[in-house]
Amino acid sequence: MFATNTSDTAQQILQAVGLGASAVPSKLAALAAVDARYLKDLKINVSNALDAASMEKKEAYLIGLSVAVNEKLAALQGGFEQLALAAGATDKEIAEVISCTSLMNANNVYYRFRHFVEKEFYTTAPAGIRMSIMANPVIGKEFFELVSLVVSALNGCQMCVTSHEEALLKHGTSQQRVADAVRLGAVIKSLGVLF
Repeated sequence: MFATNTSDTAQQILQAVGLGASAVPSKLAALAAVDARYLKDLKINVSNALDAASMEKKEAYLIGLSVAVNEKLAALQGGFEQLALAAGATDKEIAEVISCTSLMNANNVYYRFRHFVEKEFYTTAPAGIRMSIMANPVIGKEFFELVSLVVSALNGCQMCVTSHEEALLKHGTSQQRVADAVRLGAVIKSLGVLF
């Protein structure tokens, strides 16, 4: 059995991401068992990232969902889906965030390749990746770009990160909102390591 305070902290972290009374994942439980100070930091990081003033709760939960999908974290995906729905997201918005995450994975691999190789043929050849969902997204163009940026940052595609950040600034998005979204992606990915 582990200390009550760290056990409570682990449960509070899970509750914040929609996993209320779920069993504590083994890595998270291992940290709680040794009263790891990091759990307090993680709880604060998750709370602060989800409560950023530049995003509505629904948006934060949808970004959390995109991270969970990208990182293949089924439990977190379910938690964020439920939180997003409770915050007013529609099934179509959930589906579009999942679709956006999938599309960005294709783009991130392709454009990272272009960037790494830096040969004219590859940089001038059409990508040949269909992206019609970007034309009139259900979640709106600005938020679609924000999700695209977060996923691209997670996947380490410099070209995509630069492109989506520039598009967001053209939409009038504040740099604080961009930073908050990427920080949220980073924090949820760090939580996912413990699953």
